[in-house]
This record gives sequence, C-alpha cells and structure tokens, in this order.
Amino acid sequence: MNHWTILIAVAVSFLLALILAPWILPWLRRLKCSQSILEIGPSWHKETKQGTPTIGGLIFMIPTIVVAVILGIGGMLKGDFRLLLSLIFAIGCGVIGFIDDYIKVVKKRNQGLTVMQKTLPLLLLIALYLAGLYACNIISDSIFIPYFNVRIHLYYFYFLIMIPFIFFFVNSVNLTDGLDGLVTSVSLPYTISFIVMGFFLQTGSDNTGITVFAAALTGGLLGFLIYNFHPAKVFMGDTGSLFLGAAVVALAMAYDMPYFILIGGILYLIEGVSVVLQVGFYKLTHGKRIFKMTPIHHHFELSGWSEVKIVAIFTMIASIGCLLALWGMFYYRYFNV
Repeated sequence: MNHWTILIAVAVSFLLALILAPWILPWLRRLKCSQSILEIGPSWHKETKQGTPTIGGLIFMIPTIVVAVILGIGGMLKGDFRLLLSLIFAIGCGVIGFIDDYIKVVKKRNQGLTVMQKTLPLLLLIALYLAGLYACNIISDSIFIPYFNVRIHLYYFYFLIMIPFIFFFVNSVNLTDGLDGLVTSVSLPYTISFIVMGFFLQTGSDNTGITVFAAALTGGLLGFLIYNFHPAKVFMGDTGSLFLGAAVVALAMAYDMPYFILIGGILYLIEGVSVVLQVGFYKLTHGKRIFKMTPIHHHFELSGWSEVKIVAIFTMIASIGCLLALWGMFYYRYFNV
C-alpha cells in the first residue's frame, strides 16, 4: 500500500470539509435547521446552544464518502467488500439519523423518531451488515481476545451477541455527542489508530480501502472540529453521530476485531453504560440516581467542570484506550490463533 495515499486522503478530506462548511452553514440557517435544546439537559444549554445549526455532520460525511470512494474505487472493483460494506452501513445509519433530524427540525417534534421507529431500522441494518460481512468471509463466528491469545468460537451465538453489541455502540457514540467538540475529539484517536495500523501492519490489499476510509474520516472530523469546538458554530446532529457510530464499528469489524470497539472505544462504553446504570437504578429505587445527570459528561458539567476540560480529559482517556487496543492488535497480527 502507498502510504502517500493515506496522507492524501487525510489532507483532501480535511480541505473538503473546510471548503464545504462555509457553504453548508448558511444553507442550514436558511432552512432553519437549528438545534432545539431539550429540557432534560443542563439549564444553561438552552441559553448558550439554542438555535445553533444542526445536521452539520454533512460537513465531514460528504468528504469522507467522496474521498473513500475515489481513492478506494480500485480496491472495490477488485472485490474490496470491506470498504463497500462499511460505506453502505455508515450511510444507512446516517440516513436514519437524517430522518430523525428532519422530524425534529422541520416537523418541530423535538423528540424526533420514536424509540421503535429508530430501533427497528437500526437493528435490521446491523443484521444485514453482519450477514454481508459473514457472507464475504470478513468475519467468522468467533471472537479473538487480545493479550491472552485466545479465540472463542461462539457459532450462532455470535450474531445474537454482536447485534446488540453493535447497536449499543452505535447509540453510545450518539449519546457522546452532547458537548461542543466532545464526540469529534474522542473519535479522532480511534480513527487515527486505524491509520497507524495501515502504516505499520497492513500487508493485504483487501484492507487498503479500510485504511483509506479511516484516513478520510479523520480528515473530515478534523475539518469539522474547527467549527464544532467550543463554542460550537454547528452540531453534527443524529445525521452525523449515527454515521460516525456506524463508521467506528465498521473500522473494527472490517478487521474482525470487535474487541477494538470495546477497548479503543472505552469512552463510548463509559457514556453508554452510565445511561443504562442511571435508568436501571432510577427504576429499581423509584426515583434515586447514581449520577447528577447522564450521559456522564453532563454529570461532570453539573459538578462544575467546563466543557473544554471535559473534552480534554475524555479525549485523553479515549487515547489511552486506543493505545491499549493497538497493543492488543499487535497480538492479533502476530499471534492470531
């Protein structure tokens, strides 16, 4: 693989995001695609974030898709189904998010799609995605556990486990999108990890497209972060966060390494688990709470932490998780059983 291709993917996607943003932002304002802040969030969010354009995920989605297709077209024509399936899955989840955002912004229904209206299409998309990966021999019916050099064969239980696993993480990325620049910042160490894998460990041309996908996504996110960092000029909305959640999953699943989502995506795990614990404890105790507010970034916000501090510390935690996951990946590469 030509390493220059990866650097070009990052640079071109970054520049495209910078070029698109000044066009997309006024367009979103004209369409009145502004964020309506829910009452369940911190009270000051309604004062500081109300009216900020949303659906801004298009700023990094378009460059990611365009660059990945152009630079990965050669591999796709040769049967690189990893990139093709990853793009279809990410775009599909992005479409579900767009419909949700459209209902919120245009129909003025602040809750967007109902739980079932969002859950069922996501589960169907995940099931089809896994079926595609399995049919193309990209994944097996087993899970590799790094550090211990162990592979556990789950057979048909693999799909019963992986469908809710992927659903949880796609939605956890969505939940992480609650502060200016948060989900963008914590996702960059994750996407960069797959560029590192491409530089140092990739040998087969069948994986080149996934590295291009990671590089294009990294460049797009960097360009978007310039407009999304505190104080945010635009939010990615469910359009961007569900696309990003699917992309996060797809990068790891394309290598048949779901453990990377769990360890490298430790911040997503923490955010998602905090909500599950809060809701469960609230119902069991009839009104008591573990945290001041969830997802957990709101707990720290209500504890007096600034948004910038939360983003910085959470990004450090995410980076440590990615380093540990990369270490495990070396085991996967050289001691795969």
